[in-house]
Amino acid sequence: MSGQDQIDATLRALGHNNLPPPPLSAELEAELATIKPVKARRPLLRFALHCLVSIGYGAAILWLLKLRPDLGRLPTVWILVYCAAWLSGFLVLGWFALVPGRGNVMPNWRYAGIGAVFTAGGFIVAGLIFDRNVPNVSHLCNADAVELVAHGTVCLKWGLITATVPVLVGMLLIRGSIPVGSRWVGAALGAGGGSLGGLMLHLHCHNADPLHMGFVHGGVVVVAALLGALIIPRFTDV
Repeated sequence: MSGQDQIDATLRALGHNNLPPPPLSAELEAELATIKPVKARRPLLRFALHCLVSIGYGAAILWLLKLRPDLGRLPTVWILVYCAAWLSGFLVLGWFALVPGRGNVMPNWRYAGIGAVFTAGGFIVAGLIFDRNVPNVSHLCNADAVELVAHGTVCLKWGLITATVPVLVGMLLIRGSIPVGSRWVGAALGAGGGSLGGLMLHLHCHNADPLHMGFVHGGVVVVAALLGALIIPRFTDV
């Protein structure tokens, strides 16, 4: 009988023996005694909570700042399509960041990252191309650099203030659940919050200059995404 045959025979013999398992050590028993049931995450409920809190906060900011004076005279379809785009950016990116795909236990960070990049770039391009204004009511900077910076600083500030709560709420909801790709998930949460900030600005700010709409309103998404990618992983990495 060869050496391999002897090994196989020994393993077969051991397989027929009902050997008792070794006793647990005192340390392991003590560790097992401290284990408590963990409440399972409910992604859909968390996503709904994220949306309700964030949209409610954004509405409160809009109520504080008031609606734009030219809102009633702008093309209705343009207003509705633009608002739907801003809101969709917030909802889709929030879904990517908070809700795992079927059969997964963590969000798809690749979709989240790709969505954040396309959303940020898309709103900048849209602002530069699809501008609308009401003569003598909407405000135009007419390429005045000083005026562009002055108005841009104010809108950027309020857009990021609006994005703050969605990002913070999302960060708390995903804490401890993103072992990899947290930077891209953070970017998605930031871009989603920035989209909500852009929606608020679209309904409040009557500066219809394409440079302002593209680089400031759209820029809120970019800045919020970058801040989310830098900050959120510090608090959510497991």
